[in-house]
Amino acid sequence: MQLVPSTTRGAVDRADDTVDRLLESGRRPDTVLVLTVGEPHPWQQHEIGFGEERYWAQLTEGGDVFYADATATRTVGREVVVLVVNSPVSTQGLTKAARAAHALAGELLLVCGDVDTVAPLFPGAGAPVPA
Repeated sequence: MQLVPSTTRGAVDRADDTVDRLLESGRRPDTVLVLTVGEPHPWQQHEIGFGEERYWAQLTEGGDVFYADATATRTVGREVVVLVVNSPVSTQGLTKAARAAHALAGELLLVCGDVDTVAPLFPGAGAPVPA
């Protein structure tokens, strides 16, 4: 698990940069799951525009990075999960999202958000990822 420091407002952009780096380093898109704690990721909003059934079919097909809400119950694990803390959230809500993301991450969990808010939930986290 690694922290990716960002502001709450900048968490989505930081997550997008993180996903780009993962893909550039050789990770396949179908091994990455991005979960948002606040407002849905813009790509998720775009894909849902084609209908819920089509949106969820993409998860099953597994051909690309998948974007979902951290509270979604239909998600499945992937090698890498990027948890995006893009909204102020209660400690209880963040703890629930963090547990769900951790359970879904096969190899690596990256958490994009305010370090002061996120770090206490992950005492064994690796050093923050530099910008």
